[in-house]
Amino acid sequence: MLSHKKSLDILRKTNALLEGHFILSSGLHSSKYIQCAKLLSYPSKAEKLCKSLANKIKNNFNKIDLILSPAMGGIIIGYEIGKLLKKETIFCERVNGKFILRRGFKIEKGSKVLIVEDVITTGKSSIECVKLIKRAKASLVGFAAIIDRSSKKTLRIKKKIISHLKIEVPTYKSNQLPINLKKIPITKPGSRFIK
Repeated sequence: MLSHKKSLDILRKTNALLEGHFILSSGLHSSKYIQCAKLLSYPSKAEKLCKSLANKIKNNFNKIDLILSPAMGGIIIGYEIGKLLKKETIFCERVNGKFILRRGFKIEKGSKVLIVEDVITTGKSSIECVKLIKRAKASLVGFAAIIDRSSKKTLRIKKKIISHLKIEVPTYKSNQLPINLKKIPITKPGSRFIK
């Protein structure tokens, strides 16, 4: 099992942990951003974090039939976790702002589905995935992510999140920015803003 410190070292060495002034895909502002795509560009390093997460999933969930990940960020993490757990893995993607299943992907009625993400902050993408599971009359097993950076204040998910790493990073609404953050130019690194 990787320690918290070693995990943060991996994130820094792969430039996955960025510092500055960011608008997250949730619309909240933060002084830190986790760009898991940078971590995933180093497969041997990412594999260590994925193995740790897969072990935690095994210890927390009895039965999983399917892994569902939101595009873009969750696709590779979902694939890696699916490979390690030997589970079918699919992803949903946004069309006109809403998640749908495409490419022949289907959630079978009655199946037990685990949602796997790269990073969870508010859980907005995961909650959107839950709608697809309910529509298919399947059941949600739970949520898993490489990094959980949620707080009680911002999290919309009511179930427990299994994560490799929990990182406490304050987030702010645009009208509540601290002075030091206001002085830094804004970056919008997430994919939700891409039209």
